[in-house]
Amino acid sequence: MSFLDRDRTIAGPGFSRWLVPPAALAIHLCIGMAYGFSVFWLPLSKAIGITKSIACAPELTLMAQIMSADCDWKISMLGWMYTLFFVFLGSSAALFGGWLEHAGPRKAGVVSAICWCGGMLISAIGIKTHQIWLMWLGSGVIGGIGLGLGYISPVSTLIKWFPDRRGMATGMAIMGFGGGAVIGAPLANKLMTYFATPTSVGVYETFLTMAAIYFVFMMAGALAYRVPANNWKPAGWTPPVRQTGNAMITQRHVHASRVWGIPQFWLLWAVLCLNVTAGIGILGMSSPLIQEVFGGQLLGLPAGTSFGTLTPAQLAQTAAIAAGFTGLLSLFNIGGRFVWASCSDFLGRKNTYFVFLGLGLALYAAIPTMAHSGQLALFVAFFCVILSMYGGGFATIPAYLADLFGTQMVGAIHGRLLTAWSVAGVFGPILVTGFREYQIAAGVPKAQVYDTTMYVLAGLVALGFLCNLMVRPIADKHFMSEAELAGEKQRAHERLASASASNGNAGNAGNAAVAVSSGTTSPLVVAFAWAAVGIPLAFGIWTTLQKAVTLFQ
Repeated sequence: MSFLDRDRTIAGPGFSRWLVPPAALAIHLCIGMAYGFSVFWLPLSKAIGITKSIACAPELTLMAQIMSADCDWKISMLGWMYTLFFVFLGSSAALFGGWLEHAGPRKAGVVSAICWCGGMLISAIGIKTHQIWLMWLGSGVIGGIGLGLGYISPVSTLIKWFPDRRGMATGMAIMGFGGGAVIGAPLANKLMTYFATPTSVGVYETFLTMAAIYFVFMMAGALAYRVPANNWKPAGWTPPVRQTGNAMITQRHVHASRVWGIPQFWLLWAVLCLNVTAGIGILGMSSPLIQEVFGGQLLGLPAGTSFGTLTPAQLAQTAAIAAGFTGLLSLFNIGGRFVWASCSDFLGRKNTYFVFLGLGLALYAAIPTMAHSGQLALFVAFFCVILSMYGGGFATIPAYLADLFGTQMVGAIHGRLLTAWSVAGVFGPILVTGFREYQIAAGVPKAQVYDTTMYVLAGLVALGFLCNLMVRPIADKHFMSEAELAGEKQRAHERLASASASNGNAGNAGNAAVAVSSGTTSPLVVAFAWAAVGIPLAFGIWTTLQKAVTLFQ
């Protein structure tokens, strides 16, 4: 298995760096299906009854319900998958980030494919035997580890291939994670419809099929990874010179093991956590939110027609419109990852986060007013901008870390920072749903139950704004010495490129003991790679747009 080693993936002369982003997208578009798992909840809640759910006996304990094969699962039990996804994504990224820097992206990508797709196979067994704990273990725990490794595997590599466009490079890959659901959810629906029978809801077979498809794409992406040689740089690009005392881009490097004691790391941790807490809570409640706030107005009825007075047929119509709203938010989540991250190359990372948090504060605070005045178009527009900045925050943070901490171990540092996502993934939904239930219990009309929540979320992003304001360049004492950096490069199996190979397209290992890619990358190969990921993504976006149209009809 030595072909998976990092020193066997060093790109040779003629390799095109534009082949690396589609390799990263091939992995991210697969693991991004984590966002779309809710498409399985309703069918799985009727896995035994097929046409309707069979409730568990009231006297059954929670453990008995978990182990029972005779009654259907509650959607609340299935929803724990999301919590497991985010917790294990962040924890595995933090735990294995250092290993990834030494093992290389190819090996990490292969392990990610085995964990994510293997987890789906275990989940399929759990569905077949109706044991929900196997689903939690398979997709939640093992799949969550695959999520973490797959998420961070391309970050360090892309930043090193695109030192001139760090934000754009990470935005291209992380855009795929947001886009995974727009491909996977429609595909899953079609597969479940195809496999459904009078005795099966078709989810078991869908998991097996999708695991096979994802494994092919993820392995192709992992095996296509290449890393640049140590001193490679794009033709004509000159690294920015650090200005003493105020530059936010360093040419030095911090070891990942030291970041826990660096204030800037914790400030960025807080910035990411607060931004994600606000965004993820809204994303998870977007469908009931717009239905309960606008009620009959979504159907053209007079403003003030409450959600509770609608007929079953009207409720079905509002649910379809809400699905379009959710799809629209997903598109802005995807687009924001690429657009905002690319803009950060020109605005600067700190300034970009000022936009996220400052504009977010204003929008969250204004949303209750938009809702009460019946401004549906503005309400939708505000949430679209918010979700674009939610996605943009994920895509911009790796470049922000590379600017401050250097590129040598940015993948490992990014992995540690993703623990903020784990915290936000638990806290955000609890915050939004908790306030909603408290308000309803207190007798507040459903159209107004989100007002307090929006003000709380505005307060969170205001705190994030202050944390971003306090970010300063890293003190010299935290950087690795030349000897430490040389040792780290040796452990990472890096080699110098020969001066003649620095032609803007590739690096040369400069060492006969290291296997490198040889030959010039054909433009047709690059075009095929982009088509392989671009066509499914275009399919998903088109399908989502069709649903979003219902919002404007």
